[in-house]
Amino acid sequence: MSDSYLYAAARTPFGKFSGALADVRPDDLAAVAVTGALAKTPALDPAQIGDVVWGNANGAGEDNRNVGRMAVLLAGLPTSVPATTVNRLCGSSLDAAVIASRAIETGDVDIVLTGGVESMTRAPWVLPKPSRAFPAGDVSAVSTTLGWRLVNQRMPKEWTVSLGEANEQLADRFSIARDRQDEFAARSHNLADDAWNAGFYDDLVVPVVTDAKGTTVTRDEGIRPGSTAGKLAGLKPVFRPGGVITAGNASPLSDGASAVLLGSGDAAARIGTDPVARIAGRGVSALDPQMFGYAPVEAADRALKRAGITWSDVAAVELNEAFAVQSLACVDAWGVDPETVNTKGGAIALGHPLGASGGRILGTLAHRLRESGQRWGVAAICIGVGQALAVVLENVSGGSR
Repeated sequence: MSDSYLYAAARTPFGKFSGALADVRPDDLAAVAVTGALAKTPALDPAQIGDVVWGNANGAGEDNRNVGRMAVLLAGLPTSVPATTVNRLCGSSLDAAVIASRAIETGDVDIVLTGGVESMTRAPWVLPKPSRAFPAGDVSAVSTTLGWRLVNQRMPKEWTVSLGEANEQLADRFSIARDRQDEFAARSHNLADDAWNAGFYDDLVVPVVTDAKGTTVTRDEGIRPGSTAGKLAGLKPVFRPGGVITAGNASPLSDGASAVLLGSGDAAARIGTDPVARIAGRGVSALDPQMFGYAPVEAADRALKRAGITWSDVAAVELNEAFAVQSLACVDAWGVDPETVNTKGGAIALGHPLGASGGRILGTLAHRLRESGQRWGVAAICIGVGQALAVVLENVSGGSR
């Protein structure tokens, strides 16, 4: 068994629902992320890529028919480069990296490009096929943007509550107050703005040209500089009268793509650069569907155990902020210093295009470790229907401590 390493990462800016990236197809967004990641390794002959593993959650519209393969073709890679698309909902692109790392470690392949994409704006409405031709009654179109759809009636009702109601239940269970959630959300926006202004994202985010006139999107669209808990306190609850979850302390619907290049240690010469981080541990977990926001707790603990370290060794955490309440529940359970979590902003500010978010947090974590010189980091993400994934990275970029 060999080790697997992260060599490069790139992503598009994340756009708001019906915002700056609304006119860009998801397969085109994916192609931008592919070319952006490969631009960081110009010595690599793309024909040397043994496989592409791509994440996508919805897959009901322009991202159908194996969007990973479409991205490879649209990006102009050789037709000999294969690709597959995987779906673990919000964790899809982190799952893609997990799958690729295992393939590398077993020797099946040396270089794998991973990533994911989602255009929640362009996710279509769908009509279920009738059991017989020409039904007499009305038929409802179902949105594929987010959450449960076409629910099997055999599912227990408590499992199929909305994502927001599920997190209201988390707030009740762990007594996480509204003001604490708003403070967490404001921190996300301000740290994201600080990171952009400091140039952290300059090396991670590749621009997207959105029309024939050359209109270009260069920065995440959802960041609100100067956010405060006081300002967010004025927003009304969205999911439950008198509840605690608002549009301000939850991640927004978003569009975007991410890509991460992985390879074996022996692949460094062909890639033309030294690796940034080693995939040191992986963890997957599952629990009751309505508790999905808490699932990263066990996933990360398992990943740490497999890496042979403990939380006391971890210097950096990238936790996808689906909701402030679930992020706080996980941070509390881990007992980590909150100041190590999402120091460059999180999904509440940056956005959460479902299939792309896992690649975003993994790439951000690797760059945080390289910037700080610290050794160990954890990327974790909750997944609808009660799952989570986590990956432990070891900084190998030099000077780790």
